[in-house]
Amino acid sequence: MKDKKRKYTTITIPTALFENVSRSIQGTGFSSVSDYSTYILRETVAELKLDKGSKQSRSAIIEKLRALGYIS
Repeated sequence: MKDKKRKYTTITIPTALFENVSRSIQGTGFSSVSDYSTYILRETVAELKLDKGSKQSRSAIIEKLRALGYIS
């Protein structure tokens, strides 16, 4: 049986954003900035897949990511 361990990679975000997210997730169910970021990215990708072809929805998601500091 193959080893089914998850593989990970590293992404970089600005330190100020990391610190802001870290403060924001205190007292939530997220145990780390990495867990929260993974959740946000999964949700965003799912929305993009659902709305594929909808230019207006794609633009709204891109603006959300900009507001969160994930893209510039």
